[in-house]
Formats: sequence, C-alpha cells, structure tokens
Amino acid sequence: MSKTWRTRLQLAGGVLLILLAAWIVITGGGGDSSPGGSTTSAATSATSQTEAGEPPSGTTESGSTPDSGLETIAESQLPPEGRETLELIRSDGPFPYDRDGITFGNREGILPDQSRGYYREYTVPTPGEDDRGARRIVGGQDGDRYYTDDDYASFAQIEEGQ
Repeated sequence: MSKTWRTRLQLAGGVLLILLAAWIVITGGGGDSSPGGSTTSAATSATSQTEAGEPPSGTTESGSTPDSGLETIAESQLPPEGRETLELIRSDGPFPYDRDGITFGNREGILPDQSRGYYREYTVPTPGEDDRGARRIVGGQDGDRYYTDDDYASFAQIEEGQ
C-alpha cells in the first residue's frame, strides 16, 4: 500500500471518528436504551391510547396519579417478575442484567419532564424471551416508579403497597 493511500485512509478514519463523536454529543450520549430511535411513533401510540380512553396495557382502571397524570397500576397487578424487580430496586440489587440501573432518557416524552439522569430503568424479565424483552420498570430519584410492557410506548405509574 502506498503512503498516499495510507494517509487518505487515516484521514477518512479520523473524519469518521469526529462525526461519530459529534453524533454522540448531539443525541445526548446514547446511554438510554430507547429502541428503534423513533420517538414519534412511541409518543403517537401513547397519545392515541389516551385519546381513545383506554389505559396502557397492564394498567388498572383506578385513574391518574396527581404527580404524573398517567394511568396507574397497583403493585399487586404487576406480573410476578415485575414485583420481584421492584423488590430488587428497593434493596438496591444485585440486578441480573448489566443494563439495569442505566439512565432512562425519556425520549418518548411520556413520563413527567425531569433533568437528565433523574430516571433509571430496570428489566422485568419475560418468561420465554431470549433477550431482555419489552417490560421495564423506570424509577425516578424521588421514588416515583413506572411500568411499561410495550417497549416504552406507554407507562403506568406504580402504586406501591397496593
């Protein structure tokens, strides 16, 4: 390989690294795990469920909480794996998945607006799934907790102790 081609390849690689770094900064670090990258469809899905008067899947008919305005789900209505995950969160682990406890960026805009780093997400295992599945509990620094079973398209605030 000639010296000219080597120099061109190094230059192209450097430019790619700069572009990648800029993309990471612009998108907020990429530390959230919202899949698919399409926040519009997730927000639209949740909005249409609310407009239709249907609670997000897995929620109770008990209404909205004063702090979030979201539908609620009683802790006792969570799947058994959700109740186990909630206990792990309360006892600060140990958690079975490496990504448990990572920052949840709320890119969908469904949860109440908070500063970056306020929310953390935790896996609720789905029996029969080979991966982490679509179920999560997202917890806020003030102890507010939310459940999703549809890959962040909708959330219900967990009524703990209920």
